Amino acid sequence: MIPRLYIDMPITSGAVLPLTAEQAHYLRNVLRRAEGDPLCLFNGRDGEFTAKIGDLKKRGGVAIAAEQSREQMSESDLTLYFAPVKRGPLEMILQKGTEIGVARFVPVLTERTIAPKLNLDRLQAIATEAAEQCERMSVPSVDEPVKFAKLIEGWPPAKRLLFCDEAGDTPQEEWGGREGRALPMLEALKKVDSKTDEWGVLTGPEGGFSSDERTTLRAQSFVTPATLGPRILRADTAAIAALTLWQAAMGDWQTR
Repeated sequence: MIPRLYIDMPITSGAVLPLTAEQAHYLRNVLRRAEGDPLCLFNGRDGEFTAKIGDLKKRGGVAIAAEQSREQMSESDLTLYFAPVKRGPLEMILQKGTEIGVARFVPVLTERTIAPKLNLDRLQAIATEAAEQCERMSVPSVDEPVKFAKLIEGWPPAKRLLFCDEAGDTPQEEWGGREGRALPMLEALKKVDSKTDEWGVLTGPEGGFSSDERTTLRAQSFVTPATLGPRILRADTAAIAALTLWQAAMGDWQTR
């Protein structure tokens, strides 16, 4: 299999492009590639190019771009807003979210968020590696964490938010009981009367959103509440399930 690498610079036929030390190490020591071996390069703007390795050294290397093999294609403008969780599940959210088609990841600090300090460079590297491996034509961004209240206050008017709401309306019962629960996600999405391509999916922390946060979200005109079924899912499972259902109903999973 020919390796794919993301290059954050313009790509044109014949361009000699520098490789980072990490990329050179990956090609030389992990994949056992050498000068002259084929590559694929992409940058999220200029399409995908065939290329070859020009040089590999300890401190970096170069790749020589040849011809464009795929034109740049449009992708879903989908943002995942998620409450950070422990390292393993968090990295799973980034990896699988990238494969499913998330364009942007935004950590959201909710009342019940319990997570260590985020290593954003590490998370961006995970998203980049996942994009390279799944053959998508862009790499999603990973934003700085934002507080829940600030997220809602600064919400863009034209954008919709799919709120994964697993609670009911009875605070004294576990998870709010069964009364007042949202519609199943596919049913909820069918009822959305909006032509916008800008969407966000919001998933909560372990333990879910607080009652005040749920009330705030339910009061917003841009929010579509939806449930992921009769079982309570882990935070990482919920994120992957919600993204999958959105892509199947509203995104690019309807194309070949």
